[in-house]
Amino acid sequence: MWLRAEFSPQRHRDTEKNKADFIQHPVEPSDKAENDLYELRLHGDIAILRLVSDDGTNRLTRARVAALTTAIENLAHEAPARLVVTGNLHFFSAGADLHEIAELYGAEAFRFAHMGQQLMTAVANFPAPTVAAIHGYCMGGGLDLALACSRRIAGPHVIFGHRGAALGLITGWGGTQRLPRLVGKARALQMFLAAEKLHAPEALRYGLIDGIADDPLAVALRPYEGSDVL
Repeated sequence: MWLRAEFSPQRHRDTEKNKADFIQHPVEPSDKAENDLYELRLHGDIAILRLVSDDGTNRLTRARVAALTTAIENLAHEAPARLVVTGNLHFFSAGADLHEIAELYGAEAFRFAHMGQQLMTAVANFPAPTVAAIHGYCMGGGLDLALACSRRIAGPHVIFGHRGAALGLITGWGGTQRLPRLVGKARALQMFLAAEKLHAPEALRYGLIDGIADDPLAVALRPYEGSDVL
């Protein structure tokens, strides 16, 4: 078991899956409790970070980005064997909150971009393999988050996209660098500039994801094997 001293864990028995501990602790000044932004549980020595939200879209609001960054940076000191990032059956994440973005100007917009970059850097530099277990929609900043992981396992009906071009926006969270490395410059430009979406089979063909599974989380949690996509 590995928990930081400042955490205040609430332990639950997971009767349907393997035993795990859910970690919930207060947020730094925010209107939301941490368990309204994400859930962190342990599956043996694997950490599972699940995005949660009231409406189920798991939008990367400033509060959620800040909370996730802190959680991942703290977790990096705890030596888990793997970090799995996931959402729900309908949304990995719908991306940044457009209502928040619409209110950002100048220095605030720069700080928002920097916040997102900090989160992606925390994931990319995590001292253990990171796996995105994806269901449903994985859009915008949510795709950036998946791209920051070492591997991506998707459900058969996942849809990927960077729809910012339709709104006159482009990501500042590292996706413009990471996506072309996986799918090539031409395909990345189609996704960024034409707001093209990719369904799971296409994403696998282009190299955006490492595998398709009915239960991506189960695949992300299984022990490594020589033929594993992980």
